[in-house]
Amino acid sequence: MNSTPAADDVTDDSREHLIVLPERELAESLADDLEAEGLPDVKVVREALAGEDDSEAHEWAVYVRTPSDPAYAVRFEALAAAHDGWYDPDPRD
Repeated sequence: MNSTPAADDVTDDSREHLIVLPERELAESLADDLEAEGLPDVKVVREALAGEDDSEAHEWAVYVRTPSDPAYAVRFEALAAAHDGWYDPDPRD
C-alpha cells in the first residue's frame, strides 16, 4: 500500500528532493516508477561527491519535485536507505 498522496499536479507549493543512489540502473528504475505514479518533474542526474575530482566517484541521483507533503520525504528517505543511498531533503542548499 502506497501512503504517499497522489500527485495530481505540482503547484508553487511544491518541494524538491534528491535521492542519491550508488548505481545508474537503480536511479533510472526509481525515476521510471515515480513518473509512472504521476509525478511530472523527475530527472536522473549525476551527483559529484564533495571533494571528489574523479568522475568515477560520482553517484547517480533522482531529482524529483512533489507537492509539499511530508509523506514524500519520509518515503524517499526510506527508499534511499534501502538501496545504500542517501536522501537530500533540500538539494538547493
